[in-house]
Amino acid sequence: MTGPATRTLKVEALGRVEGETALHLRIEDGKVVRARLAIYEPPRFFEAFLRGRAHTEPPDLTSRVCGICPVAYQLSACRAIEDACGVVVGGQLAGLRRLLYCGEWIESQTLHVHLLHAPDFFGCDSFVELARFRPADVERGLRLKQAGNAILELLGGRAIHPINVRLGGFHRIPTPTELRPLREQLLRARDDAAQTVRWVAGFDFPDTVCDHDLLALAEADTYAIESGTPTVMTVGDPLHSIPGIDRASSTRSFAVSEFGSHVVEHQVPYSTGLHSRLDGRRHLTGSLARFAISGRHLSLIARQAAQDAGLGDPLEGAVCLNPFRSIIVRAVEVLYAVDEALRIIDGYEPATNPYVDVPSRQGIGHGATEAPRGLLYHRYSLDTRGTVTDATLVPPTAQNQGAIEEDLRRIVQERLRDGDATDAELTKLCERAIRNHDPCISCSTHFLDLTVERTGDAPRHPADRPRPPRRGGDSSSGGVARTST
Repeated sequence: MTGPATRTLKVEALGRVEGETALHLRIEDGKVVRARLAIYEPPRFFEAFLRGRAHTEPPDLTSRVCGICPVAYQLSACRAIEDACGVVVGGQLAGLRRLLYCGEWIESQTLHVHLLHAPDFFGCDSFVELARFRPADVERGLRLKQAGNAILELLGGRAIHPINVRLGGFHRIPTPTELRPLREQLLRARDDAAQTVRWVAGFDFPDTVCDHDLLALAEADTYAIESGTPTVMTVGDPLHSIPGIDRASSTRSFAVSEFGSHVVEHQVPYSTGLHSRLDGRRHLTGSLARFAISGRHLSLIARQAAQDAGLGDPLEGAVCLNPFRSIIVRAVEVLYAVDEALRIIDGYEPATNPYVDVPSRQGIGHGATEAPRGLLYHRYSLDTRGTVTDATLVPPTAQNQGAIEEDLRRIVQERLRDGDATDAELTKLCERAIRNHDPCISCSTHFLDLTVERTGDAPRHPADRPRPPRRGGDSSSGGVARTST
């Protein structure tokens, strides 16, 4: 089929992503020459808000960045401030932090798998439509999300913007008796999570691979969640890397304190969101990166589920480089988080005190954790009074924007190479490609304006209009768009 010389596709609103962004994709003579993810919502200036605050305040303040992943911000802030103050939290308090983070992984990843991403594989516009003919699958997802929320409510005080987290630990810790009903709920959730992996493994996936460098935290003998060392995997030619990869020869690590030297942010003229480069190269963080770098540390039940789902054996270096199959990896991570939560509960003995003291001191602290969408980095400078003088937040989505744009370019180009496609087909493909990465532009609205141009001039899209320099916020970026997870 031969289409018109000039074709422009527009989507006024894309559901099932968090935030306001526009995509402008231009095709000339059958070649994709531009793919831009342009964030146009106003800057939120969280880094500027943090300046002048006491060192005890960032955990509570930054949890308001995201209503879906507040724990990621709280614990990244805690780690960074504690690092600046020379305090290390260990023992049962560290275990409770990991348990709390497992709750967030369960509820957030489940939200994406069942309610945001799965409808794409059934041609549905929403999970409400999906629930009409797949009610059992949607109900299973809701049960899993309730289990994750139950962990947040017990340990955090509430499911959204928890209030029980503080520097050094918690305001209050649970008793073993209080954990007992949660354990029973998680045993049922483990069965639901295993069924979810089997369900999504049967989806029909487009055949494609990515070649981005992968970035995730790594920690000895465990699947990194709330701590670890930033580790990079270079996959090389993806066509030769899918069956397995020699991690020893393809990975390198650097200290959390060196994050800003390796991951360098820069402004693009068409977006209020910063982009990032890892040692000058495009990179991807999130589930695919974690599975590739630390998959061998998944629990036995999660490793077996991954292998049965067609991801390969993590112990033999299995990697997944197909962004569309990320839904399987997320489901495996939900299963792991449930299993890990049960392990922590079974070994729980209450600490003597719910927190350790974190007295303020002058210094710079760095913290990184694995938010559901990927590595989240915080950096704080404190003066002699313990006041925050500078703050930097680098969220996963800001790091992934370049990878998302490249995926869009590559996937559309592959579709055009296979044969002509209608406007509707290309539009759906672009929407699906974006949702593969579960981008969180912000936690307020859900809006995407998509424009695809084919050969010839077209009316100028708002994403192409020059933007005036922005002021305020962080000195290097205007405080913009470092607040999406």
